[in-house]
Order: sequence, then structure tokens, then C-alpha cells
Amino acid sequence: MLTLKAAGLLDLDTGEIVRPGIVRVDGDRIAGIGGAPEGEVIDLGDLILLPGLMDMEVNLLMGGRGETVAYSPVQDDPPLRMLRAVGNARRTLRAGFTTVRNLGLFVKTGGYLLDVALAKAIDAGWIDGPRIVPAGHAITPTGGHLDPTMFAAFAPGIMPLTLEEGIANGVDEVRKAVRYQIKHGAQLIKVCCSGGVMSHTGLPGAQHYSDEELRAIVDEAHRRGLKVAAHTHGAGAVKNAVLAGIDCIEHGFLIDDETIELMLERGTWLVPTTFLADGMDVSKAAPELKAKAAEMFPRARESVRKAIEAGVKIAVGTDAPAIPHGKNASELVALTTRGMSELAVLRAATVRAAELLGVTDRGRLAEGLLADIIGVPGDPLADITVTQQVKFVMKGGKVFAG
Repeated sequence: MLTLKAAGLLDLDTGEIVRPGIVRVDGDRIAGIGGAPEGEVIDLGDLILLPGLMDMEVNLLMGGRGETVAYSPVQDDPPLRMLRAVGNARRTLRAGFTTVRNLGLFVKTGGYLLDVALAKAIDAGWIDGPRIVPAGHAITPTGGHLDPTMFAAFAPGIMPLTLEEGIANGVDEVRKAVRYQIKHGAQLIKVCCSGGVMSHTGLPGAQHYSDEELRAIVDEAHRRGLKVAAHTHGAGAVKNAVLAGIDCIEHGFLIDDETIELMLERGTWLVPTTFLADGMDVSKAAPELKAKAAEMFPRARESVRKAIEAGVKIAVGTDAPAIPHGKNASELVALTTRGMSELAVLRAATVRAAELLGVTDRGRLAEGLLADIIGVPGDPLADITVTQQVKFVMKGGKVFAG
């Protein structure tokens, strides 16, 4: 038994800072809140304690020093990608994010699901990192967003991907692709329903898969108890993804009022990755991609504002490394500029994210939950930017920073 003693802790149910902040930890669980300290006491001074934050869209196998979009896909073999991921996972955890969804590889791996392996290594305690909910390979059609032969404008025959690596066309192939990801440990399915800002060809909002293919993907995943997250921008593509039963829309930069109403009606989640519109570095991108970003990002800001005002279910996600790993809390700050209150943002990064994941063992500071706890130097209800200055990190009762 040990006790964390701090200036205060955030009660997400009441929306208040409880002072002082006393959390008793036994093993990997919270044994109690408040009351007298027991066992070893870790005095955290003026820090405010929060539940570990969650990021619902990262790719830990990408990003980091020395990576380039143009060459890394054909130069980095799976061992090198895993070594990149070790550093990215450590940075993410030390930034206060104790749970993430890793949303889909789009690199040559020979069919191996590297994020599943990374999750197992972290769970085994071999390396430091957040709890990972892995999606394996993103499922996309030939030439679709996250088909690297289009994403990096490779010539024909350069780095072709197999069905086992996520390239699937037609109902039979997409069903097989989903089954392959599940067989090898994916805990959710990622699908590309439209183009993207960094897609070299085609309209960013254009729907990639047919409605029939989308329904087949959802059917396969849901029958096995897995949710489906869909990279989707265009209003029409989002609408058809929602009608197909997709659980969560990633980005949704071009959604309109009609689509927002449909998402409300169906209870579909939005992971808006809205900081991309403020902080994504496109300075070295091709001219056509810069032009696309200049058009889409202002529209993206407005679409998030409308979704927030309407009451769409929102969970925090960054799309790191589109913003650097370890800078994940920038998304929390950006959401407050779109109209969310500090409390609503903190809930979107904790209890709401847990709801999206379908888990009840984390997201609050409460007895019996996982001891995933962070400490920040100030009241996040008054200044959300303190989440960018995490000073203490505990995951599963073990201290990783502070």
C-alpha cells in the first residue's frame, strides 16, 4: 500500500477539485480516495492529481527523429519501426497519456501486426508505454488513403501491400482483411472511408469504399465484438459511414449540419483531431497538399465547433505523429478554443474515452479502478494548459515520471 498526497485531485463526476488530494494505491488499483494516508507516502506538493489521459488516435510505429514520409516506408524495416515505437511510447506515457488507441499501420510488415506486439511488450513490462488498444493494419482500397503507394506517390511496383497488410477491394476481400486483423490480435478495426489532407490524389472528402463494402466491414467486426473507427472527412462519406454502422469517425473535417444530426441520432462518436488545423506542419509538403490543407483546416475548425454545440459525443485524439508524440495535450488546449469547457475536455480525455473503448476500469480517480494517475502543476479547470506540463505519471500503480 502507498499513498499519493497532493494539493488536490479532480473529481470528474462533480467537476470540482477536492483538496487535499489523497489517493491510496494497492498494487495496480486505487484502494481509496481521501482519508488518512497508509503505507509509503509520496508527497507531490502543489500538484493536482488527474486520472491518466487517453488519446484515441495515435500511430506509435511512425514519427520520431529521422523519419521522412517519402523514404521511411521503403527504408524502415519492421525491427527499425519497433525501435522507433519504443521511444514514441515512452514519450507518450511521460506526457501523461496512459491509454491510447493505435489506429492502423500502413507500412510493409509481411502481415505482422506490430502494434499488437508493442502492446504485448508494454503489458509484459519489457518497455515503458501506455496501454495500447491496437488496430493492426488500416483497411483501405487500392489507391485509397493510407495505401502508401498513393500516400507517398510511389511508382507502380514500389512497396505493394497485401490483403494481410490492409489493402482490400470488394466485399469478400474486406471481410477477409477484417478477419485477418482479428485473428492476429487487433482489438478494433480501422478503415479509410475517404481521402485525406495528405493524400496525393483525389478529393479529400470523396468516399473510397462502397456502402456495401462498409457494411461488410462493420458486420465482420461487430459480430466479433470489435468496434470500427473510420478515417473520414467528407460529409457524404461520413453520412454513409454512420449509416453503415461505423462506431467512430476520425477527423470529420468536412461534416455538415445534416451529418451532425445523423451522428447525434445514431450515437456515433467523433474524434476530431482538431489541433491538426492549428499545428500540423505542412511546410515541407508538396504544393498541392499545402493548398488542400489551406482549404480544409478553416472548415475543420468550424465543423468541430458545430459538432460541440450540437452535443456530438467527442473523445480526444491527436493523430500523432501528425503532431509530435509527447505533445498530445495540445489537442486538449485546441478543443477549448472550439467551444468546449475545460471540464468537458478533461472528460473527453478520460471518462468519455473510456466509454468509447467500452471499458469501466479507468478514466476516474475512484476506488477499484486502475491506478493510472498523473499530476499537473495547477488547476486544469482554470488553465487547461497545465496538462502540457505533466510532472507525475503513475500507470498501474507504478511510477514512470516524477
